[in-house]
Amino acid sequence: MSYTVKSLSEGDRELIAFRIGDQEFCVNIMSVREIRGWTPATAMPHSPAYMLGVINLRGAVLPIIDLSARLGMKPADPTARHVIIVAQVRRKVVGLLVDAVSDILTVTDEIIQPTPEISSDLERQFARGVLAIDKRMICLIELEALFSETESEAA
Repeated sequence: MSYTVKSLSEGDRELIAFRIGDQEFCVNIMSVREIRGWTPATAMPHSPAYMLGVINLRGAVLPIIDLSARLGMKPADPTARHVIIVAQVRRKVVGLLVDAVSDILTVTDEIIQPTPEISSDLERQFARGVLAIDKRMICLIELEALFSETESEAA
């Protein structure tokens, strides 16, 4: 069996696409360290509502963020089918709870359309654009915008 490795040309970027409910989102693959199955988190007192708690990831404490709740959607009810995207946000590593990872996309900047003006301020704050691919609408999320400097330091 042989595999062809496609090199990225200038202007190409790779994105990890994932589902939350019936919506699709994506983030830059360079921010993603690993994808792992759901592990119940230990709740932390006085944490934001979107923070599910922490888990032990090979000896390191990893905060788990309910990405659905953070995006202003219905909070997740985690099951064994959920996954955690372990991502680097600024200088911190966090786990992002999502329903499922669906794809790895290679796109050019021209394919990324601006976030519609009718979107809420919250959506425009986190969304960096929308991709229309194969009859799918995928929202590109900027991870750094999800957490202020003080929130990522607190996590």
